[in-house]
Amino acid sequence: MQQPFIRNHQFNLIKKQIRLLQQTCQTVYDPKIVKSVRENAQLRIAEAFPEAAELQIGILEQFLPHNTEEQFQDYLRSLEPYLNEFPRATEAQLKKLFPKIKKLKLPDLSAVDYRHVTYLGWTDIASNKMFLVYPLSGTLAGVEGRFTPANKKSTCFLCKKQAEVALFTAVTKSKPANASPDYYKAIGNYLCLDSETCNKNMTELETLERFIADIVGR
Repeated sequence: MQQPFIRNHQFNLIKKQIRLLQQTCQTVYDPKIVKSVRENAQLRIAEAFPEAAELQIGILEQFLPHNTEEQFQDYLRSLEPYLNEFPRATEAQLKKLFPKIKKLKLPDLSAVDYRHVTYLGWTDIASNKMFLVYPLSGTLAGVEGRFTPANKKSTCFLCKKQAEVALFTAVTKSKPANASPDYYKAIGNYLCLDSETCNKNMTELETLERFIADIVGR
């Protein structure tokens, strides 16, 4: 059997393209338009898997002859065995990522569906802190920062969707070559309050990886 090869953000992108194609098939009667949307979906999905092997491409393209909602949903369900899980970490491993936090509040790891996680995120309301964990260059990296609820919907800088957000502010460890010893820089962005919702909407990694790298100084 083919090993899992679809990461969460890629699966979200596939769902987005399939949803658009399904809506087109249901509402548009011009076959040329339907054909164009189908080919565009094929292209967008292929772009998300630049290193896919021939067998993997065949799995991803199984939606091409489909037209009905039931067929598209069956296709998405057929991909679930190929979902690549987020690297699992123990409570002890997570605590090592934040050594300065003596009483680190962790999420309920037993409740996490790692197939649908791009980054592991949680908040500690008591300390007004938000924590992000991501496997940067194959090694888990942890970022902590302050969060201030915006009490409104705005665009999350990671998933690019409208949601209830908080201003997440983290101090970067990256320093210019000529920086003074007391150099200090904080980076603030609006981020989804609910990391589970954010993970469901993530379709690319560039913004997340650039942010994590800037904070941890890699």
